[in-house]
Amino acid sequence: MGEIGRGWAVSRTTQGVLAAVFCEILYGLSYMVTKAALDAASALALLAWRHVISAVVLALALAVSGRWPRWRGPSLWPAFRVALFSPVLYFVGETYGIARTSSLESGIFLACIPLGAVIASAVLLKERPSRQVAGGMAITLVGALFTVAAVGLSSTLDLPGYGLLLLSVASYGLYSVAVIEAGDFSPWELAFWMALGGALAFGPLAVGEALLGGGLGELLLLPFVDGPFLAAVLYQGVGCTVVAATLSNVAIGKLGVSRTASFIGISTVVSIGAGVLVLNERLYPLQGLGAGLIIFGVMLANGGLPFGGERSDFRG
Repeated sequence: MGEIGRGWAVSRTTQGVLAAVFCEILYGLSYMVTKAALDAASALALLAWRHVISAVVLALALAVSGRWPRWRGPSLWPAFRVALFSPVLYFVGETYGIARTSSLESGIFLACIPLGAVIASAVLLKERPSRQVAGGMAITLVGALFTVAAVGLSSTLDLPGYGLLLLSVASYGLYSVAVIEAGDFSPWELAFWMALGGALAFGPLAVGEALLGGGLGELLLLPFVDGPFLAAVLYQGVGCTVVAATLSNVAIGKLGVSRTASFIGISTVVSIGAGVLVLNERLYPLQGLGAGLIIFGVMLANGGLPFGGERSDFRG
């Protein structure tokens, strides 16, 4: 029985690590795709179409598989909380916080997302990361700050903008805790409720924005007449909101909040690599150093070898 238990633990850890890594790779590549889409439409239009497409895809997939998500009853509350924190509150804070602040300021705040997840887990789940996990996350945070500082220093002193960015940090932490508490739901079910929540929240906002600007028809036809925008919403809707969100839910369920959060910096490394290799962007020395620290921090937080055996990530 002991050998079987240890084998199962290794398999569970491996699944969680793979889910976290591929999730962050998908998110890292999304930044490159989003740049082209935002040249053709507003952030609200992109968010609305992204979540409408993902909700439709997930609804069809669940219908075909015969695993249609539950629709009523008090048991829906955990899934509702997951969708409220992410994508709704997270994207509200991130989108409008970035719009009001400099790239340096927004990057620093968003680099603190893993820290927010650890704090939320410690307060609400009474889980404290081990010294090794905490040390690895601290190194990853320093690496992320180096990559942000490489683009130049500037400050807006926009307090509402800072508040919105803090909202995104807090929302991700609360989302991570909510996923743990929604353990009765499958990762695909949670991804569906996240997509539907985003569609119901950002769809009306995008329509209102279009009506005020006299461009409702343009909003409705946008994916059908603009190739880069269609590519972006398909990648974000299917690649990020369907696949990456599901992988995130899997990773949190198998690795816990703190250890999953330690992988977040990988998206920064992937984003830098894609910018250099595909968009011919300049690679600054600080970015290279930061990327190296992020990778080292992730490895440290996960025991050096990501597919090692199960170990305790929490103390107390």
